[in-house]
Amino acid sequence: RICQLAFLGQIVTRNGIHLSGDIDYAGDSFDSFPNGIAALFGPDAIPQAGFAQIVAFVGALELGVMKDSANGAEPGDFVGDFRNGAIDFGWDTFDEETQLSKRAIELNNGRAAMMGILGLMVHEQLGGSIPI
Repeated sequence: RICQLAFLGQIVTRNGIHLSGDIDYAGDSFDSFPNGIAALFGPDAIPQAGFAQIVAFVGALELGVMKDSANGAEPGDFVGDFRNGAIDFGWDTFDEETQLSKRAIELNNGRAAMMGILGLMVHEQLGGSIPI
């Protein structure tokens, strides 16, 4: 799911769509920073304090909100079902065959996103503009 979000974020920002407003109190707008890995490392990167805030926020979400069902899961539950009690899309109402199908679809979409973001990162490091 992280790769799916990363791929979508790359496509959206490379298309010129950025959040409105300022990213910091100095008045720097979101679109004043480069796209891709250059936004994190390089001469025009976001400030290190901002990068640390992003990492801390994601860490807090991972540890406090997005708890996996592996800790205390019911026998037979799939580890990646995102069961923290906040969202329920009716997973328990599906029969076993539908659950297996949906798991396979999700895994395949995740693998495609992994290849997609990897391709975008390699292309960014090779130079040039997207598409070639």
